[in-house]
Amino acid sequence: GLQLVIQTSSITDKSKPFEFRINKEQSSYHNRLLQHDLEKNYSGRQDNTNFGSSSSITFPVLQRTAEEKLLNSDRLTLERQKLTVCPIIDGEDHLRLLNFQHNFITRIQNISNLQHLVFLDLYDNQIEEISGLSTLRSLRVLLLGKNRIKKISNLENLKNLDVLDLHGNQITKIENIGHLSELRVLNLARNLLTIVENLNGLDSLTELNLRHNQVSKDVDTLPRLQRLFLSFNNISSFEDILCLADSSSLSDITLDGNPIAQETWYKHTVVHHMMQLRQLDMKRITEEERRMASVAARKEEERKRESHKQTLLKEKKRLTICNIARQWEIQQNRIALVASLNQDKDNEPCQINGSAAYVFPEESRSLDTILSSAVQGLSVLESHLVEVEGDTLCLYGAGALECLDRNWSVQTAGIIVAVSFMFIEFDEIVQVLTKLKIKFPNFVHLKFKETNLVMLQQFNALAQMHRIEQLTVDPQGNPVVNFTLWKYYVLFRLNHFHLQRINGVKVTENDIVMAERLFGILAYVASSELPQYRMLSLLGESRRKQFHYLLEGKGKKSGTGSEESSDNRRNGGESTTRATLNYTTKDFHMEKLEEIKERKTFCQTYVENLVKEAADINMKNESLQKLWPQMFIELVRDAVIEIRNKNSYMKLCLQRITDQKQ
Repeated sequence: GLQLVIQTSSITDKSKPFEFRINKEQSSYHNRLLQHDLEKNYSGRQDNTNFGSSSSITFPVLQRTAEEKLLNSDRLTLERQKLTVCPIIDGEDHLRLLNFQHNFITRIQNISNLQHLVFLDLYDNQIEEISGLSTLRSLRVLLLGKNRIKKISNLENLKNLDVLDLHGNQITKIENIGHLSELRVLNLARNLLTIVENLNGLDSLTELNLRHNQVSKDVDTLPRLQRLFLSFNNISSFEDILCLADSSSLSDITLDGNPIAQETWYKHTVVHHMMQLRQLDMKRITEEERRMASVAARKEEERKRESHKQTLLKEKKRLTICNIARQWEIQQNRIALVASLNQDKDNEPCQINGSAAYVFPEESRSLDTILSSAVQGLSVLESHLVEVEGDTLCLYGAGALECLDRNWSVQTAGIIVAVSFMFIEFDEIVQVLTKLKIKFPNFVHLKFKETNLVMLQQFNALAQMHRIEQLTVDPQGNPVVNFTLWKYYVLFRLNHFHLQRINGVKVTENDIVMAERLFGILAYVASSELPQYRMLSLLGESRRKQFHYLLEGKGKKSGTGSEESSDNRRNGGESTTRATLNYTTKDFHMEKLEEIKERKTFCQTYVENLVKEAADINMKNESLQKLWPQMFIELVRDAVIEIRNKNSYMKLCLQRITDQKQ
């Protein structure tokens, strides 16, 4: 980033002095290394230098002719001399520029006397440690690129350093440079850096080169940084360099060769967030590109907001489902505990103070107390969830069944093909099955998960549906799936639906034949053994004519029911024998039990009253039988006495008749 200007006088014009200066104006080719400028200015020119040796020392001694000293008084170039050590430079204390490029030097030494040195070039050597520079307080440019340096050190006294080039080394950490407040250019390209750190104090730094490292994040800003080269690193996210957007001085940046540069939004995002940039990846940014970046950024922001919204919705859905699942688990534990307590109540009674009591373990408490701790852990979330995923209506929790009563739009209702029930008791689902076809005309697929399907009889309830083509019963929470023959029973009981798939497996003709063989006799026995009044109570009005038809002897047997089958096809429904295989929900069963109990109580009271009345009549009859002989004697005696005087008796009778007429 510095323009090196060197002026020398020719040999014929010795009156002009040698002039060396560093111009701090920006170069139009700031990305070129300083040593390249040096090579350009001094290509093909080297000092005529002789190395002498002394028996008392082990280093070569530099000797220059008077003419050469006069020509290049403050500059010494020793590049490509195959040097392995720095020679002793005696009598050259006035040197300001020293060039050791392209040698084999392993250690910096023998230059501590050059206290006026401003420019030191040790590019392309074999130096492993920075040392021997503590006395060079005037040094402004230090070029140590392409060496074997592993650590930045021993720069404490170089407070006037303006350019530091350490590219092509083995440095793993930026350190020990915070005191270089005058440093403007720092080149750390092609090292082993992973983190950009310890740059505090470099208040004058305008150019930082970190190409070809392993930097992935945490690129800090500097107050005067203008050019930052980060090509070919591991930066994969814009958030890793987002802090650079706050830098008002940054004008040029390169990010090509990073994973982030492969993204389609890369250029638009960088240009939009770093409005101060003039160049990106060494290409000038136009106003059109800025405008397009602004438009793309707005679209990206909208996409992110929508994505964030969807993420929040998904998280809310996940938490709600987890909450429903926990409530379902608590409910199942409550049911299991009640069943266990009832069983213990029946098996282990004891008497305390004349009243029935039961012995529980010490840890046993009331039901509400046992489950309260679990309920307290539930967050205040929805206890049910209704969601339409594609063509599937998903219902989570018993409260979701209420959605079937809402007014669905024609478009939404028309796309629903499958209905999935999760964490809902099957008995509660049975009550709404008839609503599905009314609400969703294209519905053909039922799904059950965690619905307590525990027995084959429950599948009988599905017969009230109008049409089902697919049935999916998840093993989770549905123990009935563990029965070997459950699929065959479903095929037999729901034969009139012509199921195509069960749990994703296609139904074959062999499956239907096997189902008929296994369960055909069951329907025949059920229909033939039931009393007629019971049969009529089970069948709907549409089936009673079929039942009467069977009673007349037309196709009564299941095995010879061709007429029955054709009749069923004409009516488009299930067979009468299969209709006898129905399912009664627990609540309905309990209601029936209550009704039966009430009828039993009424009948018992009625019979008791009849018995009591009959007993009273019998007692009266027995009393009459005992008193009748005496009563009969008294009746005969009174009659004989009255008719003994015939005339008087007749007058008495006429008098009674007269009295009655009056």
